[in-house]
Amino acid sequence: MEWNGTVTAVAETARAGESPRQGERTRRRILARAADIASVEGLEGLTIGRLAADLNCSKSGLFAHFGSKEELQLATVVYASEQFKSKVLAPSHAVPRGRARLEALLDTWMRHIESDGFPGGCFFAAAAHEFDGRPGPVRDRLATAMKWWFETLRDEFRHAQQIGEFRAEVDAVQITFKIHAMAMEANWGCQMYKDPVWFLRGRQGIQEFLNQAAA
Repeated sequence: MEWNGTVTAVAETARAGESPRQGERTRRRILARAADIASVEGLEGLTIGRLAADLNCSKSGLFAHFGSKEELQLATVVYASEQFKSKVLAPSHAVPRGRARLEALLDTWMRHIESDGFPGGCFFAAAAHEFDGRPGPVRDRLATAMKWWFETLRDEFRHAQQIGEFRAEVDAVQITFKIHAMAMEANWGCQMYKDPVWFLRGRQGIQEFLNQAAA
């Protein structure tokens, strides 16, 4: 979930006639609104005109930050990745590695997609549904971000195996697949039926998987 966009951001700020600090504030305000829209309506729902109207600013000002729709989409994915790291990954660093940290990661993840993230639930689930069959830079950036998260969960499970908290014969990739699928199903059900019981079922299912794998 990394992005080397510093030079681009500085150039955009200069084109907008803003100081670097003003430009960064403006840019993040735009991206915050873009991510909210994309989580509900998809990345294809993002347009310069729509954002300009929502944020009460000029189209030319937005164009100064994002020269094309694809640039806006890519930057929105990066912003969503940063929010994910801040709200899901960072809080778990204080928890000792192993099952405790894995459960902390899963808890903050579920809370993020249920209520602490974007209005449309899991940003990446919504974006992947749009772009999983469409080759290009946006799909590639989404794929990289989602693979990183899957591997983060897998690696934490493997660490817990190494210290004896889970049985050595359990397939770490397969149980990560089950956990990930359970969370995604909870997100889908809650978004479709507007019923938080789907997240209760998701949490229960994840705990059952972990308990079955426990040493």
